[in-house]
Amino acid sequence: MLSSVEILILSVIQGVFEFLPVSSAAHFVLVSKYYAFTNQSLLIDISLHLGSLIAIIFYFRNDLFNFIKNKSFLIKILIGTIPIIPVGYILYQTGLVNQLRNLEVVGWMSLIFGILLYVSDRTKITKKIDTAFTNKSALFIGLFQILALIPGVSRSGITITSGRLLGFNRFDSAKISFFLSIPALTAASLLGIYNIYKEGSAELNFLVIIAVIFSFIFSYITIVTFLNFIKKFSLKVFVIYRIALSIFILAIIYL
Repeated sequence: MLSSVEILILSVIQGVFEFLPVSSAAHFVLVSKYYAFTNQSLLIDISLHLGSLIAIIFYFRNDLFNFIKNKSFLIKILIGTIPIIPVGYILYQTGLVNQLRNLEVVGWMSLIFGILLYVSDRTKITKKIDTAFTNKSALFIGLFQILALIPGVSRSGITITSGRLLGFNRFDSAKISFFLSIPALTAASLLGIYNIYKEGSAELNFLVIIAVIFSFIFSYITIVTFLNFIKKFSLKVFVIYRIALSIFILAIIYL
């Protein structure tokens, strides 16, 4: 029973915070500090990412089908993905990515980039995704996405921030962010599968299947809810949440 509860907690963190501009990594680090997961393994991590990947592909299936016919948008998404690959590889190979996974980094990054999210959300809307999402803007957002390798920054948060800084509205910025998450989640899954292959420790079990299903459910609900929310409201609630979270984390560290 406890195992299923752990998978549920991990699925909520992955499915909800992967797509909201509040950093899933920050919540993983924070929760892991106070709770030792007995079932968090490489295979479970892959399952969680896979569930999110399936959810976003399922939600945007019609758009993706149209993009296959109109390859220019797919090329822009690939351009936006390229910058993070070499930097991510270097951080992963050197082990620096693990050194960054601490509460102090998470706390400060959540605060700094929460404030930046607020500043960007005040940018005047001047562009539409259908006409102004160029190779140059894709590269701009892709360069910002490199910062998401730092826990607490939030991949969704920094891509939405850069989209708003360019003058795209909230919905279009989020849509670009979600499309950029497809290669990011795919790369994370493939890297995990490669590591499992090297270790020879793959073992498909009930918990893996449950992790995929739960992650898919929470991811899909989050995508639908978030996109409907930002059509009507600003990103201020996420800014407040990030600042409150950062204050809580920094208080734990320094007080």
